[in-house]
Amino acid sequence: MRQGDEQRVFPEVDRLVARGEAHVWWWRSPDRVEPDDLRLLATAEFRRALSLLSERDAAEFVHTRAGARRALGGLLGVAPAEVSLGRRRCPGCGSDGHGPPQLDHPAVPLAISLSRTAGWGVFAVGAGPAIGIDAEELRPVREALLSDTVLTVAERGHLDAVASGSARQRAFHRVWTRKEAVVKAVGVGLAGTELGRLETLPEREGPVRVTHHAADRASAWTVQDLPLADHLAVALARPVGPAARGAVHLHPPA
Repeated sequence: MRQGDEQRVFPEVDRLVARGEAHVWWWRSPDRVEPDDLRLLATAEFRRALSLLSERDAAEFVHTRAGARRALGGLLGVAPAEVSLGRRRCPGCGSDGHGPPQLDHPAVPLAISLSRTAGWGVFAVGAGPAIGIDAEELRPVREALLSDTVLTVAERGHLDAVASGSARQRAFHRVWTRKEAVVKAVGVGLAGTELGRLETLPEREGPVRVTHHAADRASAWTVQDLPLADHLAVALARPVGPAARGAVHLHPPA
């Protein structure tokens, strides 16, 4: 906590936490890195952007990180440059190098999550200890993703009953984004989860309750699909309980 943080008052945070609410923003990313975005990034993020092979990927990463700061700045009533993003320790291995993102400054009790796909960035902030969001562009599904290492028996049965083409693409991406939203909320990522055990109930419109099983614990999540754009599948995961019982407020691109 920075000096003086304990004296600052954030009324919107108090309301959000009391009601168990969440906010979600999304935007189109530019094809090139914009200097105004780059100026908002921390050193580690700047280095990450330099490591990306294509300029479009770098622009998407930079714009999403800058967009998260602008969204938080507007929500909290601070300048985007005051917002500092970091990482929580990975709950699986304890590393602080690849844990889920967190809001370091201002020091307020909010959880955050980011996603980007095909030139779109999505950012979620919510009450409670964790939140997860995933966005995927609707596209043809590789056969390898229809295996029992990715899908439960019930999920595979649901997809087999859906006509091939765009309907099956949408059905699969509903499954995938629900799974990834949960594992991002848990904080262990895809590699730390047996996806074939993670039942997402795609036949239900939602919200649905999804249970994540780890080696020594299980956690329950409320997962809902978000209608952000026709060509995107988007899912939001929040912990089951009063901390995430409230509404989800959507903020379309300006």
